[in-house]
Amino acid sequence: MDNSSNFDENCDVGYQPSASSVDQNDQSATGYSTFSSDSFAYCRSNSQASNFSEPVDDNSSAGEPSPSWCLTAKPVTNQAVLTRLGIKPGRHSLDNKLEDLDPLESAELEMMKEKFAKLLLGEDMSGGGKGVCTAVTISNAITNLYATVFGQNLKLEPLKPEKKAMWSREMKCLLSVCDYIVEFAPTAQYLDGTIIEMMTSRPRSDIYINLPALQKLDMMLIEILDSFQDTEFWYAEQGSISGNSMHSRVGSFRKIVQRNDEKWWLPVPCVPHSGLSDNSRKHLKAKRDCANQIHKAAMAINSSILAEMDIPESYMASLPKSGRASIGDSIYRYLHTADKFSADHLLDCLKISSEHEALQLADRVEASMYTWRRKACLSHSKSSWSKVKDLMSETERSDKNYILAERAETLLYCLKQRYPELSQTSLDTCKIQYNRDVGKAILESYARVLEGLAFNIVAWIEDVLYADKSVRNQDV
Repeated sequence: MDNSSNFDENCDVGYQPSASSVDQNDQSATGYSTFSSDSFAYCRSNSQASNFSEPVDDNSSAGEPSPSWCLTAKPVTNQAVLTRLGIKPGRHSLDNKLEDLDPLESAELEMMKEKFAKLLLGEDMSGGGKGVCTAVTISNAITNLYATVFGQNLKLEPLKPEKKAMWSREMKCLLSVCDYIVEFAPTAQYLDGTIIEMMTSRPRSDIYINLPALQKLDMMLIEILDSFQDTEFWYAEQGSISGNSMHSRVGSFRKIVQRNDEKWWLPVPCVPHSGLSDNSRKHLKAKRDCANQIHKAAMAINSSILAEMDIPESYMASLPKSGRASIGDSIYRYLHTADKFSADHLLDCLKISSEHEALQLADRVEASMYTWRRKACLSHSKSSWSKVKDLMSETERSDKNYILAERAETLLYCLKQRYPELSQTSLDTCKIQYNRDVGKAILESYARVLEGLAFNIVAWIEDVLYADKSVRNQDV
């Protein structure tokens, strides 16, 4: 219907619109909280807690009159206007929905408004447009959501229904951005009996390949947690374990074997005196193997996405001038002089004692690798372009910087394989911080949080199996 005719007709019937009669369905956007730039250093084995709310319908104020569009003789109700326009009022109108909101839902609604504002402002509360970019904001939102849903889950047990609903609902909202990230490709179309090549849009290739895989891994991890509904093992908090506790369940793991690790904040798994049954033990091992495969798949996707991200200029500018100074004399001599290079043998000789030490080594090896690559590129740029391609390849293979860079890359790969729980390196953190590709930001953060969840599940299962093994060995 034409707007001008609506205006004249409304004046004739004495129409005076109010805030309650205006369609407000366009305010149903969902907001998400964001992390600061420090949130990029996400540890693969630990979760960081933060707040993240559930999206609900917007509760805009109603009943405040708007300025009159024309002189009116008397106010007209919403139902009368809808009848005049030929629209039947719905059984549950927006006004009724807003009136039905309880105080808790209203508080959640106000929180959603605040988080949506922070999402759009990019954490710049001044509104001056100096906040972080959209890619970083969405990456932080996914990290925040994971911390809220899974951050307090430290046991092998099904996820709470409200947490599961929050994860499913809000991830759908965040991942829906990928539906509009497309690329154009030529396709053949029939027009009047002739074949014409036309450009059509399709999902971007990296999203088309990786996003369904990540969603499948997500579903499998939730199913693994749901499978631990009725278990033979249970948990006891630190310091609360006694021989006659837990409804006459005695012989707990904590009482028999002292945990000799740093996971003091985790609840202690307990098993019966005789240990777990064969079926329960078989179920745990099967789920552990499945979660381990999911962890490897998520890590591979995350690594591939990070590899496709551009290296920020700030990182290249911060590289040392000498790769030897960064990596150390002892490692450099082995990389430079070894006839048959073995990364595993080198790592065994280094005798790394902690994850922190391994991460520091990974940063130094990665910096040296790019330093040598940069030198190799600079040296080959001065070469004559008249060389044959195969001769150029032989020249690269014989270049000292090229060989050192290749060996450093192999060493870095073996280091990450030996310590899969390492947090992201300085280069990975820098890439995420300066990344501007929204699609890559979503894929990277999604793969990262699934990788962390899978690693935690494997660790929890290992704790239960270790408790079972300790109890059975005690009975021998």
